[in-house]
Amino acid sequence: MYIPSHFEIKDDQIICNIIKQNGFATLISQHQGSPFATHLPLSLDQNREYLFGHFARPNPQWKEIEKQEVLAIFHGPHCYISPSWYETSTTVPTWNYVAVHVYGQVELIEDVQVVMNSLTDLVLKYEEPGSSYHLDQVDASYLAGLSKGIQGLRIKITRIEGKAKLSQNHPTERQELVIQRLENKPGEDEHKIASLMRENLGT
Repeated sequence: MYIPSHFEIKDDQIICNIIKQNGFATLISQHQGSPFATHLPLSLDQNREYLFGHFARPNPQWKEIEKQEVLAIFHGPHCYISPSWYETSTTVPTWNYVAVHVYGQVELIEDVQVVMNSLTDLVLKYEEPGSSYHLDQVDASYLAGLSKGIQGLRIKITRIEGKAKLSQNHPTERQELVIQRLENKPGEDEHKIASLMRENLGT
């Protein structure tokens, strides 16, 4: 990923938070000589060494993916920035965004219990607090049937890149103008970008 130095995220904890908060990733590998992508939830283990997930078994991507170097992209909030918000007309439109790229090698998981543990962690992460749904309460034979339709995987992480393009290349006064305009917009991503920009400015 192209990352100018002023947009690079160097704090490992911030990168981990982005992965955890935006866990629905795009996983890219080579399949039959061409790039192939699947959109799927991936979770980071506590030691920050692996990403865990699973494919639908009919998805052909997993059949050639083992030991490939793959790229998982985690998309954070993003939004359009209009030059009309600035104090000058000598600028052009741009896009502010946050993204993390994780590189690694895929290991297919054949141990059913490891796959089920990964699915349990996924459910616990995304179910609302107090939810009545618990994966361990689902009929075991039903789960066993479903588990045959998925292929578990883990990605041994070799490299992580984080980028937060938040108008850092503009003067503070201009960043403040952008924040004010984003805060007045209705979109959730606009509000998140505005909040991140404020954090970056320390305001």
